[in-house]
Amino acid sequence: MMIKMKKALYLTIIISVLIDFKLVLFAQDYTLGEGDVLTISVYDHPDLRSTVRITGDGMLTLPLIGQLSAAGQSVEKLGKKIESLLADGYIINPHVTIFIEEFRNRKVTILGGVNSPGLYELKGHTTLLELISKAGGIREKAGGEAIIQRDQPNSEQKKVIVVNLFQLMEQGRESLNLPIVNGDNIYIPNKKIFYVTGEVKSPGVYDYEEGLIVIQALTKAKGINDKAAPSRIRIIRSKDGKEHVLEKVKMDLPIQPNDVIVVPESYF
Repeated sequence: MMIKMKKALYLTIIISVLIDFKLVLFAQDYTLGEGDVLTISVYDHPDLRSTVRITGDGMLTLPLIGQLSAAGQSVEKLGKKIESLLADGYIINPHVTIFIEEFRNRKVTILGGVNSPGLYELKGHTTLLELISKAGGIREKAGGEAIIQRDQPNSEQKKVIVVNLFQLMEQGRESLNLPIVNGDNIYIPNKKIFYVTGEVKSPGVYDYEEGLIVIQALTKAKGINDKAAPSRIRIIRSKDGKEHVLEKVKMDLPIQPNDVIVVPESYF
């Protein structure tokens, strides 16, 4: 019993350390902005410790220094800037630490395969899984990826991040549970499917996988039955709003999402 309790305690400590470490990494990459509350300390100078909020014009006010611009900078860059200003006639070799007490409200959008898609305002550190939970969880028809479009500094082009939801949610790949930042657009596409009908043992709708070929698709449908004419299998494929029929397809032909594989009955 004591051993189990010790293991549980160690596990709790490890998880706590990992969460704190992720928060530190997030704060390092975080871009400061209006509404963020910072605690700024100078080593060996407790009288200079300040807790301040970044104003609407992106400024904050500190002892000795007065007003300075903070919005649009990282915590590391702002810390070095404050050290430089303090070293200019005030303190010899100052060491500044900055802790984000409160993150500003961040607006993000999540659409697609969640139960409550829309615009969300987030407070504090929020991960992808936490956002999905706020959006009511994953729908049954949702696919296996989350596509995050993220603003990049000094660039009009958005960064695209693709997260494998199966690895994140089923395999517990914590490294994929990314922090969500202001302005993120998250889209979870619907599941890709295909259809098998006709003379197969289990006709129905099946999940599409990249690179799937006809014989593999038929295997998902538990194979053809005794009445089937495998040499006359056809695929009904929609393209540009029109249906195209591929006749007498080969078993190694790659299929596409939404294909309908038809296995006809033999004449004999």
